[in-house]
Amino acid sequence: MSTDSAGEAGADRERPAGSRPQQRKQVLLRLDPLIHDALTRWANDELRSANAQIEFLLRKALSDAGRLPRGAGAPPRRGRPPKQPRTEDGPSGD
Repeated sequence: MSTDSAGEAGADRERPAGSRPQQRKQVLLRLDPLIHDALTRWANDELRSANAQIEFLLRKALSDAGRLPRGAGAPPRRGRPPKQPRTEDGPSGD
């Protein structure tokens, strides 16, 4: 492991509790194939990706254990974003 990696990990620990990283973290996760298949089926039943299902389950587990950080935002909303109200200066669409 390089010294750059160790420095980056230390920087994460020193970040103030209220600030959040701009980008989502990427994690390599090794799963038993049967567990992955079951997780994927469950995610499909709830119209989520397997990744979103894993995040949902991790957030729920952290919340149930009383370990969900206060600064953790709400999970991203699913589906299409809400329509923006029209303004008189905006395109009319007519």
